Amino acid sequence: MKRVITYGTFDLLHYGHVRLLKRAKELGDYLIVGLSTDEFNEFKKHKEAYNTYPERKYILEAIRYVDKVIPEKDWDQKIDDVKKYNIDTFVMGDDWKGKFDFLKPYCDVVYLPRTPGISTTKIKEDLK
Repeated sequence: MKRVITYGTFDLLHYGHVRLLKRAKELGDYLIVGLSTDEFNEFKKHKEAYNTYPERKYILEAIRYVDKVIPEKDWDQKIDDVKKYNIDTFVMGDDWKGKFDFLKPYCDVVYLPRTPGISTTKIKEDLK
């Protein structure tokens, strides 16, 4: 079984998120999503999600491409997660290109193109 992992906040879920999850799942058999906790978002990422961690987790678990959701509590947990869950492929959007290359000794690292014209930031700006 080929295992894939990706990470994110996944707030105000939109078709770009779902498209990323679908393409990530196509790279393997089992997709794990590291979902940023509220505390991680606030104190490390310096951003606030509209939906709480339990709400975002509930939504992600309802998506057919997602097999498991785990909490992302810290930037530095990725190597441990890759080892713990026997990950074959790490996936992120290409706006992070090069930032996770340190994982290459442990698994394949793939940066997928973002879906043009949509982002949580854009949604928040449009709603203002």
